[in-house]
Amino acid sequence: MYGLLVTQIAIHLVVTDPDQAATWYADALGARETSRLTLPDGRTLTVELLLGDTALAVAGELPDLGMRAPAALGGTSAALHVRVPDVDAAWARAMEAGATVFEPVHDAFWGDRTGQLLDPFGHRWALDQHVRDVPQEEIAARAAELFDGSVTA
Repeated sequence: MYGLLVTQIAIHLVVTDPDQAATWYADALGARETSRLTLPDGRTLTVELLLGDTALAVAGELPDLGMRAPAALGGTSAALHVRVPDVDAAWARAMEAGATVFEPVHDAFWGDRTGQLLDPFGHRWALDQHVRDVPQEEIAARAAELFDGSVTA
């Protein structure tokens, strides 16, 4: 077993247009640009952003290298969760900036007010606000109740 200590993870998203994506993540999620790599022909290769204390890089598609945006792959299977102090305000900001609803904001059984959205580049984000502490036994009971086998894929 490796003794790898991970204290932070950086996110690298492939998008159709890194310039537009950087602007969207700044406007909708409050990210701030920290650096940009531009190719000699003027195209942006990568824009690095800081979202809270998380490094977020957005890069344009390079299909020949296997780097494709979610639409080219039929969607995304991952959701990036962002803790926010006011989920309703953050949600409204993202919707105004052009996000689409994946799962509406609701009070979840595990104690968060949460909702999931798709950004204009096909990546799924969950905005989460912790609203109450819930005992693990209650979470397990509610999960068992909700996922009693009647949910099908």
